[in-house]
Amino acid sequence: MTAIDLDAHWSEIRLHAKEIVAREPALETLLNETVLERDSFAECLTYRLTRKLVNHSASIDVLHETFLDAFLQQPTILQHIACDMIAVKERDPACPDVLTPLLYFKGLQALVCYRVSHYLWNAGRTEFALYLQSLISETFAVDIHPAAQIGHGILLDHATGFVAGETTVVESDVSILHAVTLGGTGKDRGDRHPKVRSGVLLGAGAKILGNVEIGEGAKVGAGSVVLKDVPPHTSVAGVPAEIIGKASEVSPALGMCHKLD
Repeated sequence: MTAIDLDAHWSEIRLHAKEIVAREPALETLLNETVLERDSFAECLTYRLTRKLVNHSASIDVLHETFLDAFLQQPTILQHIACDMIAVKERDPACPDVLTPLLYFKGLQALVCYRVSHYLWNAGRTEFALYLQSLISETFAVDIHPAAQIGHGILLDHATGFVAGETTVVESDVSILHAVTLGGTGKDRGDRHPKVRSGVLLGAGAKILGNVEIGEGAKVGAGSVVLKDVPPHTSVAGVPAEIIGKASEVSPALGMCHKLD
């Protein structure tokens, strides 16, 4: 991963916030509280996300402290979040800048929160990680087990109904549409969830079930049910999914073309 200049990234976010306030005074309070009154990218993320997650059984102060501690103890989280924000800007034509997904896109917001829950899981705080997972699910309709491994540069577009099980692996530079399931096929424990390699595009409503591998640069058509390995750089579709040809691009995730050739 090429390191992102987080100071420059933070400056760009603040610039966009100032421009929005100038154009739309009705959003001044939101932008001031979320961005312009924050001292850092980490504080901005923490302020925006903890206030969406909080409920009657979760102290805002505890969540706030947890997020900031995660960003401090594992700075690569901020790098991965910045990569995700840039991925959304570059791949989603509805996204004009890097600030917009932080403010409004629940796919990006859910990923930020998952990354904190994953940090907690790896730190041995599994109960709190699972609690945070439940808050994420209730708030964003996105259910990612904190043990799942997800790389950087991820576009989780629309996101509603996305599920990733405990032993899921999603490598970097992957694009995922809403209602995608990365699930198991039974009650057996152990390594039982999909492995999605880099450059993959998963169409809306695709269901990938079991410890199967979606090879690098593959494309899975919307509504497909994948029950076996998908070779690299191929397109699959159907119920159950079958190979229908070669993927039209080296990295379908970046091109975001859902036509199946």
